[in-house]
Amino acid sequence: MFQLTEDQVDLAEAVAGFCRETLAPTVEADDEHQVFRPELFRAMGEQGFLGVPTPEEHGGLGLGYFEYCVVLEEIAKVSASYAVTVAVNGLPQVILGQFGTEEQKAEWLPKLAAGEALGAFALSEPESGSDAGAMKTTAERRGDTYVLNGTKFWITHGGVADIYICMARTGGPGPKGVSAFILPGDATGLSFGKKENKMGLRASPTVELVLDDVVIPAANRIGEEGFGFNVAMAALDSGRITIAASGVGLSQAALDYAGVYATERKQFKKPIIDFQGVSFMLADMACKIESSRLLVHKAAWLRDQGLPYANIAAMAKCVATDTAMSVTTDAVQVLGGYGYTKEHPVERYMRDAKVMQIVEGTNQIQRLVIGRHLKRGWMR
Repeated sequence: MFQLTEDQVDLAEAVAGFCRETLAPTVEADDEHQVFRPELFRAMGEQGFLGVPTPEEHGGLGLGYFEYCVVLEEIAKVSASYAVTVAVNGLPQVILGQFGTEEQKAEWLPKLAAGEALGAFALSEPESGSDAGAMKTTAERRGDTYVLNGTKFWITHGGVADIYICMARTGGPGPKGVSAFILPGDATGLSFGKKENKMGLRASPTVELVLDDVVIPAANRIGEEGFGFNVAMAALDSGRITIAASGVGLSQAALDYAGVYATERKQFKKPIIDFQGVSFMLADMACKIESSRLLVHKAAWLRDQGLPYANIAAMAKCVATDTAMSVTTDAVQVLGGYGYTKEHPVERYMRDAKVMQIVEGTNQIQRLVIGRHLKRGWMR
């Protein structure tokens, strides 16, 4: 867990090389103009980066979440937007792999793993963010179909995804009334609202979904009625690990850039890294990143071993994304005025970091999850 194997090192180097050659050339322009490039997504699929933990019989690499985190960290060092794309595309694979029927797996998993289909996760609503059990989108059973009505907000890949795992209410109030469905991206009655003009992750589209009498087969339901909240929470437990890994990659990119700058930039006739005010800052950044990476690796290892991991996943997400915000902010500080300009990437790193404290459950929610785990351990 503390030392990558030779195969894992080879995987990391392969991903890093691909990202330098394929993602890096357009990353700044795509951020500036909010451009998502499907061809880059497909290219990652051709390399096998989109289905790392998905079983080989369903088109994936059949590796573990540990390797998945290695891949995401390398992608995030170059583009946090595409790291999030890979992570979110992985959520339908996790859900279908764990809860889907054999027919659902056969239809969608190979496409998602290969980059032939882009996946998304539709849980949040205008008045239902952290309180996901309060959602209002409905799914009414009519014979062999369901009719969906409602609005979903903050949907990554909205408008470009081929499949959405959509949560909708089939029963009474609260979590027990929620069910999960496969919603095709070309379903009649599905339309898309505004594309959010975001601070960061600007190459990753975030769009409102509007469901107006969307009819889907009953066979598109995932699990039993009323089981959707369990599906969503299980997916978020896994998703917290992937967002945490992305946060580690983003932090490492910021530290590396600031560190090189500090060795080259001179003031008072010596490199600024020789001043304690800068070197101590860089040291603190490195300590935080290493701590975050170890937590992420532990969460991934626990998941791969089939051991309880939800609490450590919440810790990893909380620590790694708070670290990303702290480290990227300090990277801007190391560069001084230059860091505040688009001439250097640290200002983009800082903008990208902020949302990682919000997605897959805010870090306040992570602390709530951690606190509940602690309480259960202390109760007598």
